[in-house]
Amino acid sequence: MGDKLLIIQPSYYLSKTDRTVHRLRRRPVVPLTSCYLAALTPNDWDVTLVDEQLQPIDFDCRPDLVAITTWTLNSLRAFDIADEFRRRGVAVVIGGPHTCFHADEAGAHCNSVGLGEAESYWPQMLADARRGCLQPTYQAGKALSLAGLPLPRYDLLDMRRYGPFRTFVVVSSRGCPFRCEFCSERFLLGESYRCRPVAEVIAEVKHCRSRNILFGDSNFAGKRSHAMELMEALVPLKVRWSALWPSHLCSDTEFLDLAQRSGLLHVNIGLESIDSNTLAQMNKRFNKVDRYAELLANLRRRGISYSLNFVFGWEGESENAFPATLAFLQQHKVPAAYFNILTPVKGTPLYDRLRSQDRILNIQDIDRWPGQLCYIKPPYGTPQSLEHNVQELYRRFYSLPSMVARLPMPFTMSGIASWVINFSQRRMARAERSGNNFDGY
Repeated sequence: MGDKLLIIQPSYYLSKTDRTVHRLRRRPVVPLTSCYLAALTPNDWDVTLVDEQLQPIDFDCRPDLVAITTWTLNSLRAFDIADEFRRRGVAVVIGGPHTCFHADEAGAHCNSVGLGEAESYWPQMLADARRGCLQPTYQAGKALSLAGLPLPRYDLLDMRRYGPFRTFVVVSSRGCPFRCEFCSERFLLGESYRCRPVAEVIAEVKHCRSRNILFGDSNFAGKRSHAMELMEALVPLKVRWSALWPSHLCSDTEFLDLAQRSGLLHVNIGLESIDSNTLAQMNKRFNKVDRYAELLANLRRRGISYSLNFVFGWEGESENAFPATLAFLQQHKVPAAYFNILTPVKGTPLYDRLRSQDRILNIQDIDRWPGQLCYIKPPYGTPQSLEHNVQELYRRFYSLPSMVARLPMPFTMSGIASWVINFSQRRMARAERSGNNFDGY
């Protein structure tokens, strides 16, 4: 048996004042990152995976190396885990999106920090760990080809923890061709948009042995021809799949027809605003407000379940944006929507601009805690009033009368999907803080 590697996907703390670790009895979405990292690991390592939301960490297990993947939301929990293992004399490495912009912070809690895509440095990091000579930082090189990626090691997970209708995440591309001011995606994964060979994506879909697939791409159809080829290959598999794609594709009849035929269950779309001036500030001019009704009608006509993303707090916006957005959603019987507060993520042009204007609040807390929290000086009212408006929008949109008026009867899989999303969001809407914690469904 080789050296022991423990790969941890940490949970997070419930709030700044409640350091209880978020736990679930089960969840339907199977984690990809830890299983993929295990697949990149040479066979002479004995690998164990821990999904902390579903199982406790055994700090007495004495691994030779601990690897922790972290987003900003779970970074504080990740650091506490790392500190405890290091206190016990175990070497720890930390990677993930959070380290890209907070490398020094992460470095204070571990032996080594991984920056960027792990494929280019993971084998060397493991070899150095085995020799006891880990470097402080491992930096990914240029954007890699996505051909030849290994199949995730799902055999290392206890699938009973993920429920009978578990969904597997598959990535068919990396990056995003767009340049939205508030998004850090291109800084995390490089400027180029890259696609995996369709045959390899299909092989991974089959490897999951599930009918439920979530394409975890930042932009599923950033290259239309690749998406069309992939959807054509999905047709005979008879899977139910979900994805995120840009709004303009909803006016593409050929694309939508093939998506429906290939098993599309649900699509998430970033409309962000119903105001064209606000969209121009976001650098999302490709979202055409005057075509929203047509786009949504195209989805509804095909019986496709969908959800829309909105962001509030932009310059020039007024509090009228909230009732106007709710009226728009109810008028068009939108199945589901997510309401977000404009958040300046480190590394984005938005962060640099708002910081230069002295408009960022509690800068060290940004994205550390679940819920829709305001970290900017808003263009109207107070941070607390902006939070309240978003919470009220959640409550009103996900009220029972609103759900009955908007949603189709659950006689189809897409109709059932819309109702499931609504009930899960309704639970969060009734909580103290609604928003970015979607682990409950």
